[in-house]
Order: sequence, then C-alpha cells, then structure tokens
Amino acid sequence: MRSLDWYFDFLSTYCYLQFLELDRLPADVEVRYRPILFAAVLNHFGNKGPGEIESKRRFVFRQLLWTSRQQGIALRFPPHHPFNPLPPLRLAVALGATRAAVGEIFRFIWTEGRDVDAPDDWQALLARLGVTAEGARLSSPRTKQALKDNTDEAIARGVFGVPASVVAGELFWGHDSMAMLLDFLQRPTVFDDAELRRVADLPYGAGRR
Repeated sequence: MRSLDWYFDFLSTYCYLQFLELDRLPADVEVRYRPILFAAVLNHFGNKGPGEIESKRRFVFRQLLWTSRQQGIALRFPPHHPFNPLPPLRLAVALGATRAAVGEIFRFIWTEGRDVDAPDDWQALLARLGVTAEGARLSSPRTKQALKDNTDEAIARGVFGVPASVVAGELFWGHDSMAMLLDFLQRPTVFDDAELRRVADLPYGAGRR
C-alpha cells in the first residue's frame, strides 16, 4: 500500500469538493486524513484567504456554486463564512480523523449548509456522530496539540494551502490538481520530464517592492 497524507480544513469548500473525489484514487493508495488549521498556514506564509479579498470572495463563492451545479454536486453554503473551524477540526481529531467522521462533518457543513457556530446545530452534529463534547474531549490539551502538530507538520512539508496531498515526497495543492495527482500515481516518473525538472528549479527574477 502507498500512503497519501491529505491535509484539509472544513472551512474550505475546495476541500469538500476534493473529498468527494478521493474515491478515484487507486485501490493501493491509503489516505491518511490530516485536519489542519488553514489560518495558521496563511499566517505562516503571510497570505490572505480567498474570502478575505472582497472581489475575490464574491467571484470564488459564485464560481464554487456554479461549478458544483455543473458537476451535479450538492453544495449549500453555511449561513456565514468564514465560520470558526476549530470545533469541527478538533472533533475530527478526537474521532481519529476517519473517513466516515470527516465525511459526516463535511456533509453537515457543505451539503446541508448547517452552522457549526450555532449551539443547536453543533449539538445536532455531535449527536449524529454519537458523541458529546465532554466525551470526545474536544477541549483536552491532547486534542489541541494533535491539531497543532498536524498543522506544523503540514507547514514543514511545504503545504501552503488546502486541500493538499503529499505522497512519495510530492505535494499536490488544490481541488483542481486532482488530475495531476492521479497521473503521478499512475505514472510515478511523470516529473522526470526535462522541462518539468527545469521549471521546478527556475531561478527567481524580479521581485515586488
């Protein structure tokens, strides 16, 4: 079996869309679901999220909804965005970040458009997963540290956005990298192409001031 680490944050609609495509991976690829705090990644690299630039936010949200409709994917935005992703991320960590638990949380937020910041909806999600906040130890130092460790690990491996897959030392970023990821998994020598090697180490030219 080959292992693929999939770094994600429930805050990202693109993560939801790629999660739905992970069953396209070859049967010999084991996915390890790695919840991370996207905001910490943005802070580390000094970037803004797509929802923090007003004109980009308007375009991206409408593009996501249009794309999902074109592809026949059920997508309903929650009542506000961004929402606080820490509780669902810690919930995923506490439940072992299994595919079943991660999928249920994604569906709750992005298929049903529920509000994890609202106490009633949050309790409904916990009940659906058969846990309580206390029983799952969502506020325990161990759960918090595990999420931080995942995030630190992602940054150390060069992850700069979500969703991101790391397999055999290669990083694939974004929902739209799925075809590239599948090609690499089927043809591991695909990046041995001379031009692909050249652009990977292209020298830095003029910079911004």
